[in-house]
Amino acid sequence: MLGCVFHIETFGNEQKFSGFSISGHAGYGEEGNDVICAAVSSCTMLVCNAVTENFGADAQVEVGKDKITLTLKKPSDPAQKLISAFYEHLEILSQDHTNIRLSIV
Repeated sequence: MLGCVFHIETFGNEQKFSGFSISGHAGYGEEGNDVICAAVSSCTMLVCNAVTENFGADAQVEVGKDKITLTLKKPSDPAQKLISAFYEHLEILSQDHTNIRLSIV
């Protein structure tokens, strides 16, 4: 099971994404040959690199075995919009692939 937990915080009067944690495996193929895991991993790295390198947002990225977490330390409108788009992308993938579990906390 591929777990995708997105975090929301209140900034001013609005609730916005403040980070996410992706862990596990989708289980659609052998480890190293799972196209769903590869797709989610690629998107995850794109978002992490765009947030930290391209947007210059104050964020912490932690990479562990089978888990990656991104946490915004300060609000960043471009980063929050990208994280929101990432959530929407995974939501579409999860409609066709039931081993992807999304949650918002």
